[in-house]
Amino acid sequence: MPANATRTVRELAVEIPSATRIFEQLGIDYCCGGGKSLEEACAQAGISVDQVLRTLEQGSALSETASCELPDFRQASLKELIDHILAKHHVYVRQELPRIQQLLAKVVTVHGASHPELAVTQQLFAQVSAELTSHMMKEEMVLFPYIAELESATNSGRRAPQPAFGTIKNPVRMMEMEHEEAGNALQQIASETSQYTPPEDACFSYKTLYSALKEFEADLHQHIHLENNILFPRAVVMEERAA
Repeated sequence: MPANATRTVRELAVEIPSATRIFEQLGIDYCCGGGKSLEEACAQAGISVDQVLRTLEQGSALSETASCELPDFRQASLKELIDHILAKHHVYVRQELPRIQQLLAKVVTVHGASHPELAVTQQLFAQVSAELTSHMMKEEMVLFPYIAELESATNSGRRAPQPAFGTIKNPVRMMEMEHEEAGNALQQIASETSQYTPPEDACFSYKTLYSALKEFEADLHQHIHLENNILFPRAVVMEERAA
């Protein structure tokens, strides 16, 4: 189905491989806010929906002729998608959290007196760090193993596992709420830092910090997109069919 302004951002992000990159560049929320129509999302972002549609169509045409770096996760197994999330995004988050916290501590010590927004950013990022660490642990210890076992049972004709949480919709609802909280905190950080624009007196560490924060937010958007828009909906449908 072609792109049009009435379709949701989530649908377009899932169906057009280049859409998430385009949405990221334009500041359109395709992960937690993916349920909005493209028309509504463009209005909120203050950009032309017609221009976005043209860009999406160009990106879709390029995607058909270019080799794709990632598999189509609408068709790949849920286990493959989980393995990708773990290897690419969970590993990245665990590597970047301490690095960014160390950069923040250094930059706040040197520049905090003249740039009070840095202390706010440090506090917000500490919150994000604690929440994501707990969040990923719950996914790795509880939710992801259940989804993998559910898929294995379904494929082999075995009875689906009976989780202690009742239905997968319960932990999914919690994970999505936590995604939104992390996304909102990073959005606040972007606002505090003028969209990660270093001030004129910024040193090398200051500039490195803002670059790292910007990359961290972009990675989290892709991370949440894969879970909220692809993994979780597919797992919910699989559990319902197995019931």
